[in-house]
Amino acid sequence: MSAISIGQAVVLGAVEGVTEFLPVSSTGHLKIVEGLMGIPVDDDAVVGFSAVIQVGAIAAVLVYFFKDIVRIVAAWLRGLTDREQRYHHDYRFAWWVIFATLPIVAVGLAAKPLIEGPLASLWVVAGSLIAGSGVMYAADRLGRHKRGEDDTSLTDAMLVGGSQILALLFPGFSRSGATMSTALLRGLDRLAATRLSFFLGIPALTGAGIYELKDALGTGAGAAPLAAGTAVSFVVAYASIAWLLRYIAKHTFNAFVLYRIAVGVLLFGLLGTGVLHG
Repeated sequence: MSAISIGQAVVLGAVEGVTEFLPVSSTGHLKIVEGLMGIPVDDDAVVGFSAVIQVGAIAAVLVYFFKDIVRIVAAWLRGLTDREQRYHHDYRFAWWVIFATLPIVAVGLAAKPLIEGPLASLWVVAGSLIAGSGVMYAADRLGRHKRGEDDTSLTDAMLVGGSQILALLFPGFSRSGATMSTALLRGLDRLAATRLSFFLGIPALTGAGIYELKDALGTGAGAAPLAAGTAVSFVVAYASIAWLLRYIAKHTFNAFVLYRIAVGVLLFGLLGTGVLHG
């Protein structure tokens, strides 16, 4: 059983907030930092803690996109009773988010032993960081960047939502990186791809946090560290979202690709020399 101190929780909350929505893998970075702090990355309390503090980052998305979310939910509710409203894009988009979340829920429940066991290895994180970089680079180059948010379809949502499974099974691949890359390959522009990634992440990550809450509290993580980590995650994630949306409006994903490769190579080096144990 592993207890996480409030100081460690603050550091991990900051890491989670910075990396959750950037395409660099929050799970991978959390595991690296946990390893450097001597926290066992495959401990039940640590796995649960990491999932719960994600809720802070998700809360930041809810606040940042509050007006959009209210508009979409209101359209969905109206469409349940008004047939004409069902032709509205926001109504359909709400259903698409629901449908697109089902694959990751099914895989997450079925593969939980693997996700929290062998696939939690830092060796997997290092390899996934580098492999995911290749996918991001190719998607940014091959994508047509022609379609906006209003042009998204059910097929887009299902493929982008399903791509979250890559990050679920291979920590280090990055949920944001996988979803943004898939959206780009579907022809969406960078801003539309990023916003779609945000919206699809809300139910998936919130569900994971709620599901893991009992285990996180019951295996030594502690209520105070959980609260501290989640609060820091919220504040830092809000700033990260605002920065990312401004950045991708004018830049490619090259900087993220190079950063991921550098971190992956460094991690392989630390594992190979015994500084970290995977």
